Amino acid sequence: MIRTLHEGLSADGVTVPLTKLCAWFGVPRRTVYYKPTKAAPKVDPRFAEPIKAMIEKEPSFGYRTVAWLLGFNKNTVQRIFQIKGWQVRKRPIGMRPRIEAVPSVAAAPNERWSTDLCRIWAGRDGWTTLALVIDCHTRELLGWHLSRSGKATTAASALEHALINRFGTLGKVTREFLLRSDNGVRHRARTDGASMAHTSPVGNTPRWCAATA
Repeated sequence: MIRTLHEGLSADGVTVPLTKLCAWFGVPRRTVYYKPTKAAPKVDPRFAEPIKAMIEKEPSFGYRTVAWLLGFNKNTVQRIFQIKGWQVRKRPIGMRPRIEAVPSVAAAPNERWSTDLCRIWAGRDGWTTLALVIDCHTRELLGWHLSRSGKATTAASALEHALINRFGTLGKVTREFLLRSDNGVRHRARTDGASMAHTSPVGNTPRWCAATA
């Protein structure tokens, strides 16, 4: 307030020392001249070193996963991530330009299947990859496969499990059906067992995969 008043008087051509203004308004001069200084944030090496070692080994880990694995407070780990610039960048939210999101509707069983992969923490065995195949009509889990690698064989093994579970064979099925995936590299790869060959997209529908063997 005192400095604002002093600047206003100076702009009007009236020169009044700050000391007199402080005396008139009963304001201590130290509060007028004081400029707060903020110290640079400090990071404890006891926390920073194990955190850095873990994210260098597993760059995809977020602060919650790191905090849980190391037994640290998640707020402390998040603060260190922010100070050091170690946070994982989020993917932009929005529709991918190559496909249009449309509802997946199946009128009957064995008309459309869906498959995807996810990562699961398996304790002593570390991170593993789980592949799942479901029937889009009945929402029934048809096949699954858990592996450490998460390669194309993981997705193919889950599909083989689903084919045996539903049709009792790995041979070509009598009725063609659609297998929906996210078009990841694991689902695009061809393996020695069941293969997932892409079909051409029709109109604005997503890309589908025809399951063959």
